Amino acid sequence: MACIWKHPNSKYWMARFYDLNGKRRNRSTKTEDRKEARKLAAIYEDAARRKRTALQSRRVISALHKEITGEGLPVSTVREFFNRWLETKSHETKPATMHFYNNEVKKFLAFLGDRADGDIAEISKEHVLGYRAEQSKTLAAKTVNHGVKLLRMVFKSAREDATISDNPAEFVRVVKAVGERKSRRPFTIDELRAVLGVADDEWKSMILFGLYSGQRLGDIAKLTWANLDLQANELRLVTSKTGKTIIQPLAGPLKAHIEALPVSDDPNTPIHPRAFGIVNRQGRSGALSAQFVNVLAQAGLRKNTPHRKTHGLGMGIGSSAGGLSFHCLRHTAVSLLKEAGIPAATVMELVGHDSAQMSEHYTHIGRDSLKQAAEAFPDLTARK
Repeated sequence: MACIWKHPNSKYWMARFYDLNGKRRNRSTKTEDRKEARKLAAIYEDAARRKRTALQSRRVISALHKEITGEGLPVSTVREFFNRWLETKSHETKPATMHFYNNEVKKFLAFLGDRADGDIAEISKEHVLGYRAEQSKTLAAKTVNHGVKLLRMVFKSAREDATISDNPAEFVRVVKAVGERKSRRPFTIDELRAVLGVADDEWKSMILFGLYSGQRLGDIAKLTWANLDLQANELRLVTSKTGKTIIQPLAGPLKAHIEALPVSDDPNTPIHPRAFGIVNRQGRSGALSAQFVNVLAQAGLRKNTPHRKTHGLGMGIGSSAGGLSFHCLRHTAVSLLKEAGIPAATVMELVGHDSAQMSEHYTHIGRDSLKQAAEAFPDLTARK
């Protein structure tokens, strides 16, 4: 039976009790009150001598904490805490990132099922590992790892708030990419002609912007007439991914295409209205990537198969499937320029790469490089 005693050199009562294995334990009660110390000693012994679930142990600890401080430990369901975390992040995070956060939280809560409405303290490393394994069945390693890192962030916040004592995602390792394509390839000229042949007017325009500027799909979708200075023959924008300011001379075929487009008196009018609306609503270009895959399928460059699960957001389509995607236009632009003998530093500045290493990643020198060099930035706007 638990008892209390006081060390001659301490003002606090000590609790003496035996644990589940019969080992004697001594713990300070941090109180000078004899009656309160006896209560705490009994709670210590009760906690030490019983096998408990995580929730039962938490209740004992909470009772002990309340005895000492007068306040119980904070309690929250998984859903409540994750939603509060999202609300906090919404005031300090970009829309595109929040879109990712919301989607990942939605997937994790759906995976947990009824556990999502249980105490967050009951979530263990095994639950996180199970979620990682489930996601790995349909998603690329990079996408799965982003989700794991998000869980680490949320549970770390719960630990900092004393809502949980341990972060169940802290030591969950990332998934290794086995057999996944690490790089994309550029389009051939014939492939580009095939895609332009089946694309509607807006997609044709976006493809030409992608090829002749080397910019990313999301940034092209957001372009307005304010980004163009036809007198100076320049395209000007700030990239969404890196925040880099791009001032780029327009390639001749792209300028000719732009001059044939209907111009608005309002400089804030989007050049590609449909794509602009999609990116503004969703905060990212995933749905547009999915649409472009359909265009590629119509051109016979991708299999016209049902998309894998993307939770209605178009995430992961094209980029991780190992085939051509809109981003390959960026590779094509860089490759054509380098094969034409344009200095690497000039290419980096033109398309907005931040390092020589990244520029090298995008370079694909083919067997017909000499022939392609003469066709660098071919005029794909001309009718054959």
